[in-house]
Amino acid sequence: MDYQELNYRSTSAAREAAVSAAFPALMRKVYVWMTLALVITGFTAYYVATSEQLLTLIYSSRATMWILIGVELAIVIGVSAAINRLSLLTATLLFVLYSIINGALLSSIFLIYTTASIATVFFITAGTFGAMSLFGYTTKQDLTSMGKLLMMALVGLIIATVVNIFMKSSGMQMIISYAGVLIFVGLTAYDTQKIKQMCLQAPDAGETMQKYALLGALSLYLDFINLFIYLLRIFGRRE
Repeated sequence: MDYQELNYRSTSAAREAAVSAAFPALMRKVYVWMTLALVITGFTAYYVATSEQLLTLIYSSRATMWILIGVELAIVIGVSAAINRLSLLTATLLFVLYSIINGALLSSIFLIYTTASIATVFFITAGTFGAMSLFGYTTKQDLTSMGKLLMMALVGLIIATVVNIFMKSSGMQMIISYAGVLIFVGLTAYDTQKIKQMCLQAPDAGETMQKYALLGALSLYLDFINLFIYLLRIFGRRE
């Protein structure tokens, strides 16, 4: 065995050790960030729901709601597009800001549904999300083709939702809700597998890869929130 071959083997072994060390750290960060974002959203939603002044500020004007929705979209698009130029601190703060705004917009669920049904649906969502995320993490099947179909279905879901704003059909709303559950159940598994593959290929757990892990956390956070909303529309008991 010559020196070059020995050097190559030692370098490869060191790289494999670095990757194996980076993978669990990055996956852990994905779920920690996602969980923290959900906690922030939940506390914000409850706090706003118990504040008459904040409720009036947000829901008394359609302009305010559309501004908040616009800021949410800008954050998601901006963080996704500029993740390489943002610092980890900036990206994290934007994620936190998104969680707060989303919580403020979700505060209305406490006025529409009973607290008991919200709690019940949350645990249903957590169980469903956990099961599908575990499936995406452990399955050997490539979910890429399924993910592409689900993204196309998501576009159709958004279009149907916009159309139903004008139609105001309760039957269509229920169909959209069931379709939304199926789509985000599938996207949870797909996104988990995609995040796992990204973390497995990470050369280290440095700032760059942590920013991509943050993007992964944002994807899973959105899957959870949307799954919760659609399940709440199906199983939630109104006040």
